[in-house]
Amino acid sequence: MTHEQQPDQPAPCRPCQELALAEAVANAEYDWSKATDCRVLMKRHRESGECMAGQSV
Repeated sequence: MTHEQQPDQPAPCRPCQELALAEAVANAEYDWSKATDCRVLMKRHRESGECMAGQSV
């Protein structure tokens, strides 16, 4: 079974990937505060206009 991107979902940019990984690690370590911080930072990043996900280079 392969994990391919859905056609209607843009590929995440590097900061998005790093924040998603940091959130997953925090959840695995039961560090709920850090996981929440990662979600907040992800939302801010996406709303800032710096997020390159789905934009052509």
